[in-house]
Amino acid sequence: MTVKQLRAFLAVAETLGFAQACERLHVTQSALSLAVKSLESQLGGALFLRTTRQVRLTPEGELLLPLARRLLAEWDDTEDAMRRRFHLQQGHLAIAAMPSFASNCLPPLIAAFRQRYPHISVTVHDVINEVVMEMVLSQRVEFGIAFEPLASETLTFEPIYRDRFVAAVPADSPLAGQASTCWEVLLEYPFITLQRPSQVRGMLERHLAQRGLTLPVEFESHQLTTVGQLVGQGLGVSAVPALCRGQMEALGVRCLPLSEPVIERAVGTLRRADQGLSSTASAFHALVATSGRELVCG
Repeated sequence: MTVKQLRAFLAVAETLGFAQACERLHVTQSALSLAVKSLESQLGGALFLRTTRQVRLTPEGELLLPLARRLLAEWDDTEDAMRRRFHLQQGHLAIAAMPSFASNCLPPLIAAFRQRYPHISVTVHDVINEVVMEMVLSQRVEFGIAFEPLASETLTFEPIYRDRFVAAVPADSPLAGQASTCWEVLLEYPFITLQRPSQVRGMLERHLAQRGLTLPVEFESHQLTTVGQLVGQGLGVSAVPALCRGQMEALGVRCLPLSEPVIERAVGTLRRADQGLSSTASAFHALVATSGRELVCG
């Protein structure tokens, strides 16, 4: 059965007249008759008793009538719901983002998105870089925001901006009064960093190894916030993305430009290479792409 056939049947069944049904559906009588006959042929029997003076339902037609009403009501509800989703009048957005971006940049982006699309609900998973990629690959979220991963055939990365690492030192450290510092000086102090297999830690170690430098790690954590708290307690120094500067300073940590070498990495959106985005996710992805860099760098 097709929706067109059911609508034709319902119109005739409720008006008990082909002329009235044609007016309701705005179709010709031949088109209406063809739809009803096709339905009867498909089901295997007559649904109407037709005479020159009246149209009546057969027992099978009486049985089909409430079912047709329910099926068409469900179809109309589904059609309306899908139309509302495509026009972003309802829906849900779930994204994953590394904490530094989630806490600093996402709130104003979400506020701008909700102003445009007030009926879209949003869930933010602020998780470490590696978990962002896992959630995208496992389809728990449609896209995420993280550092650029190593070359991958399963993920598509679109950069937003490049984030540079800065030194994070205790407020009472001799380095705190400096305008900037370099890695060789920073590594003279006990170092606090993320635990392996953190990609951030791996990147730092690879860049430093090229200069013959190693991290004198004495404290490790899974979260940059905890790293900042440990630095704030005077237990050592660290290197964090510049995007975290505000959070670090709120913990009593002094952040300095860091050079020799300058280490930076692209931050952008991640999505599965083999899948497109829903209308809702696509709209937010476009907002991040156009406004994210201005928000970070402006």
